[in-house]
Amino acid sequence: VQLQASGGGLVQAGGSLRLSCAAPRGIFSNNGVGWFRQSPGKEREFVAAIDWNGGNTDYADPVKGRFTISRDRPKGPVYLQMDSLRPEDTAVYYCAAARSSGIPTTTRGYRYWGQGTQVTVSS
Repeated sequence: VQLQASGGGLVQAGGSLRLSCAAPRGIFSNNGVGWFRQSPGKEREFVAAIDWNGGNTDYADPVKGRFTISRDRPKGPVYLQMDSLRPEDTAVYYCAAARSSGIPTTTRGYRYWGQGTQVTVSS
């Protein structure tokens, strides 16, 4: 099972992008969904997460106030609105479905992953 992440691209510093994450029917179920990112030579790091119905969210400190995670309906696709982008946000962004209804902040808390979408922010 693979999630489908899309919406990446090349943008100038200060610009915005909106990432989307979709999954086959039933995969999101009652589970949380998270976004992670990975730059060359670095470990995959937590970005943001949202619970199954969108009632609870969590963000990594570097993106707080700039990124917004959301979903239109319970168990539906998940979006990551990224504003005020910085060169250090450059990475491959992955979405993942959690093993539970919570919103874990480590990769071990996630069962299904997408293929990743490249985000490049130029200075």
